[in-house]
Amino acid sequence: MHFAPKPSSPVVLKRKGGLNVWQSLWLRAVLVIGLLGIAMAGHWFDRGGLRDNTDGNVSFLDVVYFTAITVTTVGYGDIVPVTDRARMFDTFIVTPIRLFIWIIFFGTAYTLVLKSTWEQLRTRMIRQGLNHHIIVYGYGATGEAAVTELLRQGVKPQEIVVVDQSPARIEAAMERGVTGIEGDATMNATQDAACIKTARAVIISTHRDDSTVLIVLSARQMNPHVSISAAVRAAENEDLMRQAGAGNVINPVSMGGHLLARASEGRHVVEYITDLASADGKVVLREREITAKEVGKSLEALTTGKGVRICRHGKIYGYWEVETHALQAGDVIVEIARTNAPAPVDV
Repeated sequence: MHFAPKPSSPVVLKRKGGLNVWQSLWLRAVLVIGLLGIAMAGHWFDRGGLRDNTDGNVSFLDVVYFTAITVTTVGYGDIVPVTDRARMFDTFIVTPIRLFIWIIFFGTAYTLVLKSTWEQLRTRMIRQGLNHHIIVYGYGATGEAAVTELLRQGVKPQEIVVVDQSPARIEAAMERGVTGIEGDATMNATQDAACIKTARAVIISTHRDDSTVLIVLSARQMNPHVSISAAVRAAENEDLMRQAGAGNVINPVSMGGHLLARASEGRHVVEYITDLASADGKVVLREREITAKEVGKSLEALTTGKGVRICRHGKIYGYWEVETHALQAGDVIVEIARTNAPAPVDV
């Protein structure tokens, strides 16, 4: 799902700033000096409107001193404006300068201290809340579609973490309420930031198979038990993905070819396959472990859905095979069920 601006909303173009932190600080310092220079020049040229209660003489150092205590709102009272012009200058020129300088100071403090501290605190809070979540590496067209489908399936946005190197893609992902991490997913530090060790599933969709393999290897090393699904571009890399640790390997090109070939025989088969794959269809393919009450029953006797196959000790058996006549503890079944039908659980 793409998010487009409303017709009445202005389109905002964003570009990365050209100044780094230190350049920004120098620019702010120059701006503060310039504002102080304006106030000082005004006081100097109108020094006749000032009165020094100490010696009666307003020197250049007195002007510098008076400007400093006026801008900082200290005001000791030893030097004061006595003419209307001097007072109006302090009211309409120096007061706005004082406000601008304080805004610059507060903005600088926020940038250097408060913002960094707040971001670290917020990052720590988010990471503490990440548990049993789903990580999506790559937010291109396929990754975006995967996030859309997860949200349709009822996964909360807070349970989804999107990792991508593109700031624009991360911003687009965060618009949907998910957590975004800008970084290279092949790096262990990035996967650690995504809390890979506590994730329940990983979805990988990059534009390069070599990058996908590295991400799979890193994810499998950091979490040996997480479910990893990876999209592959070249068919010859499918076995390599499985050897790297991906449990599910999907080739969009091959899948698209299969659907196109089946569509040549009629549209209803493809419509039903699409219905099974989509969370907002009438039926859905569901994988689950059998409950204690279902042990000993046949696959066809299940009432929760239409069982089509079982997985027993790593082997797959279809509904027509004798192994499905008596389900055993630990069997994993794949069934066709109504989309909103709850899966049975052991009591």
